[in-house]
Amino acid sequence: MPAFSILDLAPITEGSDAAAALRNSLDLARHAERLGYTRYWVAEHHNMPGIASAATAVVIAHLAAGTTTLRLGAGGIMLPNHAPLVVAEQFGTLASLFPGRIDLGLGRAPGTDHNTARALRRTLQSNPDEFPRDVLELIAYFRPTEDQTVNAVPGAGLDVPIYILGSSLFGAQVAAALGLPFAFASHFAPAHLEQALEVYRSYYRPSADHPRPYVILGVNVVAAATDDEARFLATSGRQAFASLRMGKPIRLPPPNREYERDVTPFGQIPVQEMTSIQMVGAPSTVDHGLRAFAEHTKADELMIVSHIYDHEARVKSYEIVAGLR
Repeated sequence: MPAFSILDLAPITEGSDAAAALRNSLDLARHAERLGYTRYWVAEHHNMPGIASAATAVVIAHLAAGTTTLRLGAGGIMLPNHAPLVVAEQFGTLASLFPGRIDLGLGRAPGTDHNTARALRRTLQSNPDEFPRDVLELIAYFRPTEDQTVNAVPGAGLDVPIYILGSSLFGAQVAAALGLPFAFASHFAPAHLEQALEVYRSYYRPSADHPRPYVILGVNVVAAATDDEARFLATSGRQAFASLRMGKPIRLPPPNREYERDVTPFGQIPVQEMTSIQMVGAPSTVDHGLRAFAEHTKADELMIVSHIYDHEARVKSYEIVAGLR
């Protein structure tokens, strides 16, 4: 079984608020540290009523201050929204405060809708080629040099591992060309998963820090004592996802039997026809699904995402997954 990590969207649940979501994220991070998860990432999203991690670097600082050994990072920072220098300074500051514990995942999407992207002061006419150039500029700010006229302070000379995120072939190509680890969003967009992995591994150029390709894959998991309980808990995420697809993002709602349905076990339909990679059920059910997915993809690491309304049930789901290794 590959390493397990956590992607936390800091869910704001129906009837609650961002303050409670961030308290719950810290509690979950402390459990993740105790349970031995490899890393804990939060993601940049804007204008989303159900996600409290818009100020991603601030949230990472909050979680790092409340833990002691857990690796924390962004999964990811949406680079088109930011000047590379600002990102280098933010994560240089985090790495200075919490040395050896900070990751930086970079994505190309704005992480929001068109109107909000404009409010972020970014245009929607950017050339895709700008993303690789921005990544290279950002990496350069972390390198100790004397001939650079602009330096990231803090940042220069600090070890901040970079990861490329993606849900298409573009991210795979960038990660392969730059010799960087690749995190694919199979938890919500698996259609190009197999092709992206083939491109990444086939065209990977070894780098000094990463002589071999390294793959992280997102997986939705809802684990509970029984299959029936897990299917019921999973209806919260299903409702939120359906609403998002209709262009109406909402706070994470409580479970609803009307949205309950059986989950097709992994391997019974082609990956490219799946709308998400998900394992829902009792420990044995989730274990079988995760092992089949890991064997099929040869992933180095699985990034577990659990959209569960009740915080204690969410913690329990991650406890169950941790016990499967």
